[in-house]
Amino acid sequence: MNLHAEALLFDNDGTLVSSMDSVHRCWTRWAREHGIAEEDFARVELHGRPAAEIIAELLPAGARAGALARIEALEIDDVPGGVVLLPGTKELLSALPAGRWAVVTSATRPLAEAPLREAGIDFPELVAAEDITRGKPDPEPFLLAAARLGVDPARCVVFEDAPAGLAAGRAAGMRTVALTTTHTAAELDADVVVRDLSAVSVQVSAAGVVIGTDPRP
Repeated sequence: MNLHAEALLFDNDGTLVSSMDSVHRCWTRWAREHGIAEEDFARVELHGRPAAEIIAELLPAGARAGALARIEALEIDDVPGGVVLLPGTKELLSALPAGRWAVVTSATRPLAEAPLREAGIDFPELVAAEDITRGKPDPEPFLLAAARLGVDPARCVVFEDAPAGLAAGRAAGMRTVALTTTHTAAELDADVVVRDLSAVSVQVSAAGVVIGTDPRP
């Protein structure tokens, strides 16, 4: 299946790179440090959500700023050796010129940049938690990325591994490609579902980008 676009918007963790083991390790340590009961922590969805939202579910307002700084420090310190470049990422991004793609993440900018640099990814445009007021599944992050690239949202394709991110892309009026790197195909509502970025190819011209997909997760 081919999709036509002017810009490609990529989630970060679970799409370009994977730091899931690191995330679980750091958040588990953080929860213990803050005296959060194991059963309360187990009910919270960590993936694809801003840390500030997660913390707001678990701690009173007065403790949140320090707790946010702590989890960010833990995750950044754990980046070396804790990040895996997912299949197809390097090949696909190397085929895209600057101005045709952006990274759109729920993480803070320092926490988003650290794993990308660790994986050797140069990113021309990045939308992070500090840039928005409402995170995924709200469309704001993807709409901001499209505006920064100067592209009509309807001419953007979103690549995501999480249901919240796919919902954000749809709400922004964009087509979506889901990766089964962290969720099963049955959990993902998208125009196309693929196993990872190794199942995606691109052809770039002055008119835009033709995206080829092998929809066999």
